[in-house]
Amino acid sequence: MAGMLRKVLASGIAAKVFQEARKPHNQEKIKKFISDFQAKQKGGGKGYGKGFPR
Repeated sequence: MAGMLRKVLASGIAAKVFQEARKPHNQEKIKKFISDFQAKQKGGGKGYGKGFPR
């Protein structure tokens, strides 16, 4: 019973996330987050966050 409840809850949350992601102002935020994340992964910047001690 708890497993089924967990699946129903997860699907409801996923539906809400998809609804919010379709809104234009949220699409702008998502695009900015993705571009910032990709820039960070490429090694842009001064090397912060790569696990090397300073």
